[in-house]
Amino acid sequence: MEEKRYLKWYNKVGYGSGDVAGNVVYAFLSTFVMLYLTNTVGLNPGIVGTLIAVSKLFDGVTDIFFGSMIDKTKTKMGKAKPWMLYGYIGCAVTLIGVFAIPESLGQTAQYAWFFIAYSLLNAVFYTANNIAYSALTALITKNSKERVEMGSYRFIFAFSTSLLIQSVTIKFVEIMGGGAAGWRIVAIIYAIIGLIINTVSALSVKELPEEVLNEDASSAVDEKYSLIEAAKLLFSNRFYIMICVTYILQQIYSAMLSMGIYYMMYVLKNEDLFPVFSWVINIPLIIALVITPSLVAKWKGLYKLNLVGYTIGTIGRALVVVAAYMGSVPLMIAFTAVAAFGMGPWQGDMNAVIANCSEYTYLTKHKRVDGTMYSCTSLGVKLGGGLGTAITGWLLEFSHFNSSLAVQPDSCLSMLHTMYLWIPVVICVIITFIMSQMNVEKANEKLKNSKMLKAK
Repeated sequence: MEEKRYLKWYNKVGYGSGDVAGNVVYAFLSTFVMLYLTNTVGLNPGIVGTLIAVSKLFDGVTDIFFGSMIDKTKTKMGKAKPWMLYGYIGCAVTLIGVFAIPESLGQTAQYAWFFIAYSLLNAVFYTANNIAYSALTALITKNSKERVEMGSYRFIFAFSTSLLIQSVTIKFVEIMGGGAAGWRIVAIIYAIIGLIINTVSALSVKELPEEVLNEDASSAVDEKYSLIEAAKLLFSNRFYIMICVTYILQQIYSAMLSMGIYYMMYVLKNEDLFPVFSWVINIPLIIALVITPSLVAKWKGLYKLNLVGYTIGTIGRALVVVAAYMGSVPLMIAFTAVAAFGMGPWQGDMNAVIANCSEYTYLTKHKRVDGTMYSCTSLGVKLGGGLGTAITGWLLEFSHFNSSLAVQPDSCLSMLHTMYLWIPVVICVIITFIMSQMNVEKANEKLKNSKMLKAK
């Protein structure tokens, strides 16, 4: 029997466009904040990395807090939409703050300014917005196919935005006058664009009534629970832990590839190659996302598709290393595209996997914690992306990177090879192993069959 459909095409497109707003923040921040801080403001990458790492201490608490708050919210707009709408106002303001560090301040005050703006952006406003946005996957439809389609639309917009941000930002800053003023103007423009699109996205969908979402609510335990109980519900679900670790590793992986701007500048000695590599990462991802819904239907599920896809991605990334040591940029480009294509299906159906993960908690604990469950998306983006940026800062400092030098010392060049080539391969191998253990669909099916047998 075919599942009931809840969404029109424009609802799915409208929802997906929300990741334009998300990546106006995330792609801009993760790709260029270290470059801005080291080469424009003149801050020490090691100290910046430490400040980012300290900031991450707040993230785990705020992720679970806001997820729990979304689950407990009851308004005419729904549970998640108010947090998505109002959280982005803070995102816009603090994004500008990160890229508008006053030149007149002393260096200690500049570090403090960055730390406060960065922490508020990540630990508070982006958290509220991103968890709410992700949770809508489970709140506006119960149809598994529609959830996969929503994920595909979402990440098509996400990677298209990342591609655009990575391709044009350096030139855009130059057009806006360059230096600190150029970065500030670009941040303001990006923040305004994000604010408008986020609002349109939130208003394009409608949350389902609770009685529809929870048709057998009479058998469910009262949903009132504390922050500590929410954390226990999450971490008692092994699939949540797998998804969370995968998401964190993915963001560290992305942060390492974002440092490709340094690799292009100082190793390949051609910073114009950075947009080229951005294209060969994002275009194959977008193509994979377009075909993911049909692949899920053809393969009758998510598990096998994700595992095979990431295996291909890992092989592709390993061949990038081989091509780099051969000195062949064209082969590096080709294998980068292969790796990105293989990783595409997981990006498209990730939200559907998380929805299945939430269902697993409901089947085992009889608690509906959709908002809290989607904290793994925000936690992964912020903790993984932040740690990735922090690690790159530490490694740059350790390798004696000097932003005033046109030619970096051999120790730095060697480190750039490690960061851009070797660390991504290791991460891919670990994620592929986790994928092999992440068959939440099969676990849910067993629980449902067991429940049916007991009912008989």
